[in-house]
Amino acid sequence: MPTDLGLRLAIYNSNLEASRSNPKLSPETGKPISMLTKSRYAVGFLVFGLLWMSGLGIVSAVLLPEHLKSVPGMAPEALVGVINSCTAVASLVSNLMFGNFSDRSRSKRGRRTPFILGGAVLGGVTLFLTGMTLNPVVITIVYCLCMFGLNCMLAPMVAIISDRIPTGVRGTMSAFYGAGSTCGAPIGTLIGAVFIANQTPGFIVAGALMLLSGIIAVIILPKEGPADFLPRQKEGLGEVVKSFRPPKFSTAHDFYKAFAGRLCMLLSYQMITIYQLYILENYVGLEVKEAGVVISSMSVITMVVSLVGSVAAGPLSDMIGRRKVPIIIASVLFAIGIAMPWLMPSATGMLLYSGIAGLGYGVYSSVDQALNVDVLPNKEEAGKDLGILNLATTLGQMLGPVLMSAITLSLGYAFAFPIAIAFALLGCVFIMLIRGVR
Repeated sequence: MPTDLGLRLAIYNSNLEASRSNPKLSPETGKPISMLTKSRYAVGFLVFGLLWMSGLGIVSAVLLPEHLKSVPGMAPEALVGVINSCTAVASLVSNLMFGNFSDRSRSKRGRRTPFILGGAVLGGVTLFLTGMTLNPVVITIVYCLCMFGLNCMLAPMVAIISDRIPTGVRGTMSAFYGAGSTCGAPIGTLIGAVFIANQTPGFIVAGALMLLSGIIAVIILPKEGPADFLPRQKEGLGEVVKSFRPPKFSTAHDFYKAFAGRLCMLLSYQMITIYQLYILENYVGLEVKEAGVVISSMSVITMVVSLVGSVAAGPLSDMIGRRKVPIIIASVLFAIGIAMPWLMPSATGMLLYSGIAGLGYGVYSSVDQALNVDVLPNKEEAGKDLGILNLATTLGQMLGPVLMSAITLSLGYAFAFPIAIAFALLGCVFIMLIRGVR
């Protein structure tokens, strides 16, 4: 057995080395992947992103903000900010934790698969339970547990792009992942709007979609091989703590520039997206049912343009061999989209926002994940380092609602839009400064 394990480790290292020198070879097998295998990865990533984001979107964009209006004694805008801050901290911790733990896993079922399945169960059950209480403390705790479940899936799924996908098609696979999550958000909003007056069935649907996302993805994706042959990591609390250390800044400048660019973009995105129901009601001045109709229309528009942007940008990025240009264009489009309701505080302005910003975010999400994989300083720690990069997402989720809440309560909604635009454009600057990726 030791000889067998040693031989498997030698083959594994040989495959990794071959993939570094040839962008068409898989790091997992050292060979080109067939069209059928590419299709399975593409569909798996697409379905995964579509299902979990739809489930989360039902709750985060529509049902939870409406549900919080029934919580006695608290302003729902303030409560949304507090809850999203807490859940973002939970996401920050759990994404890094599960990314690192999956790196260290030596399971016979693979490093990533057990975490994806376990996260699906925890995330689905707790997302449903979020709508079953009016106690703000319990809502916050349950929603935080949902983020632990979600990130138990997300961190390993993203690491699969580094573990198993050839460099030459990572943009395309990232596009399918991005297309799923980008289209899932408006679909979730659309479904949530249907249940806005009868919330319990909506929370059931949301939990089911989250649960199914991980299970169906594992079924569709090519089966992950055992990881029992990989060298065991040093045990002990001290070694585990050391394993969470981020890359040295002196040797990973591009890594941190990508982190900063993503953080700025997600700040801008979360400021507007999480508050779109309140923007329609409190800034535009619509009634609840009118706002629901507009949100439904926005969701359809966003879904269509995001899908077009995602599907086109990823393969184009692979074709031209560039990651930065599509991301910069996407960020500028997103900023232009945010300007629409700022200049036109009306339903029309919000519809234009959904079209222009939705296209920009679709392009962004399809290429961003490939860029993150390309700037990794150590492929052997892909789960942990991608978890660190994903902290930019969770920090955006945390700080965006807090910032939006503070601005709207103290200055008004009109001041939030130019600030969100500034963050989107600042993200461009950081991406342009990256040197190791074209």
